[in-house]
Amino acid sequence: MTVAEMLMEREKMTLSPYACLSQNTKGRMRETEPSDLRTEFQRDRDRIIHCKSFRRLMNKTQVFLCPDGDHYRTRLTHTLEVTQIGRTIARGLNLNEDLVEAAGLGHDLGHPPFAHAGERALQQCFDENFTHYVQSLRVVDVLEKDGKGLNLTYEVRDAIVNHSGSNSASTLEGKIIKFADRIAYINHDIDDAIRAKILSPNDLPKELTDILGDTHSKRIGTLVRAIITESTGKNDIIMPEEISVAMNELRDFLFDNVYHNPEAKGEEGRAIDMLIRLYEYFVKHPESLPREYNLREEDSVERRVCDYISGMTDRYAIATFERLFIPKVWKQ
Repeated sequence: MTVAEMLMEREKMTLSPYACLSQNTKGRMRETEPSDLRTEFQRDRDRIIHCKSFRRLMNKTQVFLCPDGDHYRTRLTHTLEVTQIGRTIARGLNLNEDLVEAAGLGHDLGHPPFAHAGERALQQCFDENFTHYVQSLRVVDVLEKDGKGLNLTYEVRDAIVNHSGSNSASTLEGKIIKFADRIAYINHDIDDAIRAKILSPNDLPKELTDILGDTHSKRIGTLVRAIITESTGKNDIIMPEEISVAMNELRDFLFDNVYHNPEAKGEEGRAIDMLIRLYEYFVKHPESLPREYNLREEDSVERRVCDYISGMTDRYAIATFERLFIPKVWKQ
């Protein structure tokens, strides 16, 4: 028996009857030889960790654009927090942690630079229906590995594209990612806003902290515990109504006081304008795109430019803008 076979047998013997077993995957877009060391979901995890889009997350904004400090979240640290919260929920429900881990690590691979400002920029200049979660699926299906994609399993791809918006993943593990994403960003965005002195702990509505907890750790614990307690023995991922209402009200509080705060978001307008100008430039000058984007002749110029810009890090977008539009000081 190979290591992979042993791991699959362990899944079958120990996981919940509602878990998605590696041996029951619907497969990949292209068939590959199975591994003797890893299950299919473990292979997906490794493919994501080793891809270029994953490494670029370290220099993409989470909430605060180009913050002057080393301790603010980035898109990468957000991804790691989502993954860990998701694994904790999966472990508590005896579901497939490997599937949750792979989906968590891949869920934001297509996020543009400058957080949701980048998303809005591409909605304005490329397609009003552009979303980071659909772009994340495009990254793993098409853009990675020089146009070959990562060739992930159906279940991981399904969890990635359905982690946001109104759609729901087809597995319980995929549904966990949607909850874990919201739990992570609500709580770490509060933490970052307090660090930036945009909020103080006393600004949080007491009627919500009385339910959820008055510290970062307590709130995450309350939310995770509530999901595990409510979902145990059920073929669904559920949050109790009182906890869900409180979480969504806390999210609304963040929109009013952080996400739309001029002090926190004062640079967003300029970031959007910069990305739109970059988009317009490369549409007019497609020969300036990196070679790997121009290899996709089946895609329109606009599609290729969108792919290029959405893959940029914050600092690369700024450097590209400076190279194209900012005059250089002449030196003899």
